Amino acid sequence: MKKTFDVEHFIEELKRKCALTEVKKFKKNEIITTYLLKRNQMHILLKGEAYLARYDKEGNRRIIYYLRKNDIFGEAFYKLHTDRELFVVAKKDCEVLFLPYDIIENCNKDCTFHISLLKNLPDLILHRVADINYRTELLANKSIKEKLLSYLENLSIENNSKTIEIPISLSELADYLVIDRTAMMKQLKKMQEEKIITKNKNKITLLKEGFTNKWNLLF
Repeated sequence: MKKTFDVEHFIEELKRKCALTEVKKFKKNEIITTYLLKRNQMHILLKGEAYLARYDKEGNRRIIYYLRKNDIFGEAFYKLHTDRELFVVAKKDCEVLFLPYDIIENCNKDCTFHISLLKNLPDLILHRVADINYRTELLANKSIKEKLLSYLENLSIENNSKTIEIPISLSELADYLVIDRTAMMKQLKKMQEEKIITKNKNKITLLKEGFTNKWNLLF
């Protein structure tokens, strides 16, 4: 059986053995890094929460995915390019480890933790691709109602509960689903009236009678 990449162990090894890495702290809403064309670093979120986003021509924020403790980011741009500027922003106060690609490519052969990362890089990239693929499928739903129900049911499955707490603000949820916040709030109210959900602030309960097979598109 293939061994799972141990991020915690890798981080501790980096801190002990690698002088070329750097740990930086960021306050809430600070930009951690940007991606435009090729970047020369990947990063590990040691503390806090963050998100990857871009802005459209009208200046509207579009959240692509969220990052939590021990998430590795920037790995998708290893040897790759992007022609659209992307931003990683601190959702909460963060501590981030910066890891230059050069120390992976030019590392001493005895440096086992760099070799481990390089070997596991495809899996790390696939994990991130899966996140993006999920969001692509989510956004393929045409109506606001479909997007909301798909998102909420996924949270329900992840938490094994019909009652869930949305882990982000409603404004961030609207950005993530690429919908207008006011229209989203109206739809949530309508879904309550239709007895599809009950809602108390960010806590939502999915009611059994509100489900149909249509909402199992992603799962």
